[in-house]
Amino acid sequence: MNFNSTRSLYAGADPVRARQVFKWTFVITLLIKMWLAAYFPMTGDEAFFYQWGVFPAWGYSDHPPMVGWLLFVLNSISAHPLSLRFFTVLMWSLIALGLVDLLRRLTPYQEAVAYRLGTLFLLLPFTLLLNLVTTDTPLIFFIFLSGYCFIRGTMSDRLSWFFGAGIFLGCALLSKYFAGLLAIAYFVYLCRSRRGWLKLIIIAACSAPLFAITVAFNANNCWTNVMFNMINRNENTQLSFYTVGEYVLMMIYLITPWVFVKLIRSGGMMIQRGAIVVLFVVPFLLFLLLSMEKTIGLHWVLGFMPFLFLFIGTTSNADDLRKYAKWTAWFSVPHFLFLAAIILLPTTLWKDYALHDDIVFHKQAPSIVNTLRRGLPADGAIMARAYTPAALLSYHAGEYWPTFGTGKFHARQDDLNVDFKQYAGKTIRIFDRRAINPDDLAPYFSSVTVHTLEKDGVTFWYADGKDFNYEVYRERILKTIADRYYRIPSFLPVYGCQFLERYDIKRP
Repeated sequence: MNFNSTRSLYAGADPVRARQVFKWTFVITLLIKMWLAAYFPMTGDEAFFYQWGVFPAWGYSDHPPMVGWLLFVLNSISAHPLSLRFFTVLMWSLIALGLVDLLRRLTPYQEAVAYRLGTLFLLLPFTLLLNLVTTDTPLIFFIFLSGYCFIRGTMSDRLSWFFGAGIFLGCALLSKYFAGLLAIAYFVYLCRSRRGWLKLIIIAACSAPLFAITVAFNANNCWTNVMFNMINRNENTQLSFYTVGEYVLMMIYLITPWVFVKLIRSGGMMIQRGAIVVLFVVPFLLFLLLSMEKTIGLHWVLGFMPFLFLFIGTTSNADDLRKYAKWTAWFSVPHFLFLAAIILLPTTLWKDYALHDDIVFHKQAPSIVNTLRRGLPADGAIMARAYTPAALLSYHAGEYWPTFGTGKFHARQDDLNVDFKQYAGKTIRIFDRRAINPDDLAPYFSSVTVHTLEKDGVTFWYADGKDFNYEVYRERILKTIADRYYRIPSFLPVYGCQFLERYDIKRP
């Protein structure tokens, strides 16, 4: 890639000042992220993935295992939110350093632009404020490392960089299947030449052994990831241009309006920056096509955002990037104040807002756990009727609390972990954030008693069911789960399925 033709674009920038601003921004944003990570309430998804770290395995119900392995390491240090989120806190800062390094190599005649871009990237709302640990955490990190190696390889034409791109692509595939979009981007760029095919073979050879781990896990575990990602979560999709509009607006919000305008104006330079551009244009176009049938999650696109901002850095001067950074800082302020308010303000001040019940539940989860444990028989068990409360209460309880009932298509880790036969004849205390109708639970127990508990003006429910009838539960619930979520396509070879085997249920 030749960038000498744009040398005049960066004339007059002050690299010393730009470097100082970047360093201070790096330190201040890191401290802000650490504070948010330490004190923001643990979320349901985080608590669900936390259990993957408590019970490390070769794979999990919804996704490949990387976040479980990461959380196993972090949890060995501490179960405090700051410890569990610490890698996420560091991740965006490390990526900013990587962007500065790449841009300094791409535009060696003016390093101020690189530092201004790093400052802008650190101030974006999603890099500053999204410090939750999820499956996207290792995905984003390994996508960037793979893309970094790919760009370095295209700059130097050294094959060793493509070995790195393949290894980190494999790690990304062990994090989440969206990493496959990066593989498609590599193919689009490299398939045009014979040497490009050699590089593709290297990338594939290095990533395939890592990806094989998830294939082997799925073949021996009901193809659970495939069922979740390809089938169960997509059954009700339909064509909608409303979701396309949502996707476009979300992208403008994430990129920020001013950077989005710059991106449009720089469209003519994309051909010259092909190795960078392909890493975000291909995934974003594929997401655009997918948005015609379903809503695209904000977190889905984050792994490819660094490459978009790297492209912006190659087409902007230092003064423009300084302005973008200043506007982005102001843009991030209300986001930060909102999160700070959730942390600092008493829950009673939220009583007139829709978020009140959620804030109370997340903040009062430890107290709810203590209440649920009172008066529980020695052989009793506590469960919840949805995975989010089950996961969050499990985190604060320090033990695994299953989900009672059919649940939904996502978060079916109970199917791998829990054997409901062991609860036969026991008392089960079932928590719900909504009112419990005892008639719904009556078939599974000899008697059901419903209770309420109140925290900061919010009512929660729990029911005590005595003498759990496992056989009825198997016929009404477990067989329904099998029929609804385990219709494995016949062309997939099944070498094991714990859920069906455990409960002696025939494959639907």
